[in-house]
Amino acid sequence: MVIHDQFDTTPKVKIKRLNVLPPNHEEVDEEKAVGPGRFPSWLHRKMPKGNALAQTGKVLNQKRLHTVCEEAKCPNLLECWSKKTATFLVMGKHCTRSCGFCDIDFSKQPKALELDEPQRIAESVLELGLKHVVITMVARDDLPDGGAVHLANIVTEVRRQVPGTTIELLTSDFGGNLAAWDVILNSQPEIFNHNIETVRELTPRVRHTATYDRTLDLLLYAKTYRKHPGMLVKSGIMLGLGETEEQVEASIRDLHAHGCDIITMGQYLQPNRHKLRVKDFIPPEQFKKFETFGYQLGVRYMYCGPFVRSSYNANVVIQQANQTQVISSE
Repeated sequence: MVIHDQFDTTPKVKIKRLNVLPPNHEEVDEEKAVGPGRFPSWLHRKMPKGNALAQTGKVLNQKRLHTVCEEAKCPNLLECWSKKTATFLVMGKHCTRSCGFCDIDFSKQPKALELDEPQRIAESVLELGLKHVVITMVARDDLPDGGAVHLANIVTEVRRQVPGTTIELLTSDFGGNLAAWDVILNSQPEIFNHNIETVRELTPRVRHTATYDRTLDLLLYAKTYRKHPGMLVKSGIMLGLGETEEQVEASIRDLHAHGCDIITMGQYLQPNRHKLRVKDFIPPEQFKKFETFGYQLGVRYMYCGPFVRSSYNANVVIQQANQTQVISSE
């Protein structure tokens, strides 16, 4: 008798507890303040139903994959998994940067890349039946190319196993490495996504290593990349960190001027007590106002709301953005 046969030896992916806002002891505007552990009405939602959530988790566990949904404590995890969608987090679950907003674990020396990860990602895309897949990454400043070749290999393998599936890459800035940028863009994703995260004035406090202008440079470089003129360029901003309306509008202008086709905007939620505190809860009406402002500037597609995250409903966003392109060309 083999004793270990009595046990489930399938590797497990640990699911982190969902985002709960800890007490905020900073001074805030009393008119906007929300008590510790309490959320405004627009940040409450119903729990999803169905078996798809468990099925999604099973596939991810079997393939030993990480998702940004889990590692970053995304409040949309249950909804997205119930729709059999997830944003794959590749190159491990330890990031070489420790940004003020992000809950992904930090390490100066993450584990070595797993060479079979491209195959496991592609197999999961196939099993989940994804028509559009979002693949994001931890920053890997410990690698000469920042992991660009590995990410491009994942794109190649997904194309091989699941032809016809559209691919969205949500990447780091690779430390400004132009050769790495070329590797990523040569893989020809349908959407290249790199988040600016916050307004210029708050960037040094919110982001670690990354800079506001380098992000703009990368977005413009992607938009003007001659080998893939049809690729959509996307970026996202978090609100609620203390930015002003004028600063947000300036960032929307900057993104539009640097070739951004799609802009996402959502409410920042503090993932743990060590990270930046929420300064404001932004009401839906203000998100709508920023959406209108972006459209007036000429941004192709604005996706704004309290629960919006960079890859939230990404399959719908790409469809809407492409429809906008068709309408505007008539």
